[in-house]
Amino acid sequence: MSILFRKLFALWPLLGLLTSASVLASTEDQPQSKCDKSQYTFSWSLNQECDLTPRGGTTAGADIKLDHSENKAWRAIQEENISDFEKDRRAILAMAGAYRVSFDFLEVVGFTTGYSPSRPYQSWGTEYVYVAEDEPNFISLQHIMVMYFKQEDGSVSEPMVMKHWRQDWQFEKPTEFVFTGNNIWERRALASSEVKGTWSQSVFQVDDSPRYESRGKWEHYANFSSWKSGKTWRPLPRREGSVRKDYHVLEGFNRHTITPSGWVQEEENMKLVLDQSGEPHSETPYLAKEIGVARYERVSDHDFKPGDIYWEKTGPFWRDVRAVWSQLIAKNSSMSISKKADGQFMFMPFFQRAQEIADGASYDSQTEQKRIREMLSPFLKF
Repeated sequence: MSILFRKLFALWPLLGLLTSASVLASTEDQPQSKCDKSQYTFSWSLNQECDLTPRGGTTAGADIKLDHSENKAWRAIQEENISDFEKDRRAILAMAGAYRVSFDFLEVVGFTTGYSPSRPYQSWGTEYVYVAEDEPNFISLQHIMVMYFKQEDGSVSEPMVMKHWRQDWQFEKPTEFVFTGNNIWERRALASSEVKGTWSQSVFQVDDSPRYESRGKWEHYANFSSWKSGKTWRPLPRREGSVRKDYHVLEGFNRHTITPSGWVQEEENMKLVLDQSGEPHSETPYLAKEIGVARYERVSDHDFKPGDIYWEKTGPFWRDVRAVWSQLIAKNSSMSISKKADGQFMFMPFFQRAQEIADGASYDSQTEQKRIREMLSPFLKF
């Protein structure tokens, strides 16, 4: 595991997503037609002037078996005589578990003269969603990648384990910490009328730095539950920041839908250009609109034990990282957060330290929180 981890660790800055890929084999327990390659059927079907083959990686994963058994977490949402609040909590908790994930992003509308769409984006992953914290009004879900790759000789690689994104859910949260452009985040107080009955979703990057946050209400139906955010500003994701320099903010909505077989995250994003003062450009504020779909399908017989071990060993460290970030956000009404400083990306010292702990380094929480602040210092301005 450690050899493959270090190879991917070194390559991370070059990847749109750590798990970019073009093929993920699947074995089902019911007959269905098979295809030899990934498909992209919703696209610019009549466009003859540019190559719109989806970009992404070229690796193939080990065979996956989807889990078609009854999802007990899903069934729990349907229990009779429970409150809407309890249904909300159970819907959030139903996102935990073992999944195959597919990511699809496509520009669907352009707003400039002579617009030419960018290439669609496809990637995949296998990940386990752990319940990091579970309090009555607060739930934290941590995503951990556990990947196996097919080699040229047909063999399967060692497991690659990598901490992925995190989502925190809080009921009637009185503040939001939001992106305002130009690497600036601001803490904003909300009126009680704005948050009544809502759950906020706060999304964090692989190093636990903030990404975006919004609030909305859950809706529950006989065969699905769904939550939709308000409008959020987000910094460019790695899949875009590595290839696009012509816009500055993703402005969009985020929907989570819980189904009997897993869950789906949908995004509806506008690509926003800012002027030098950080305001939307007066003449060309938006370049294009994209839609994104991430499908989390339950899987069985996939060995997530390496992820269990990693999370068990490094959990105290990442808990302290979360604590330090919470303290900084509570103390400062705004801050500038840079992805890169002194020639390295923010995630790099954190991943390196986590790996040292996973390999057996001693750990003391008080000492570690001081170290975490020192690691963050080059990337933050207050």
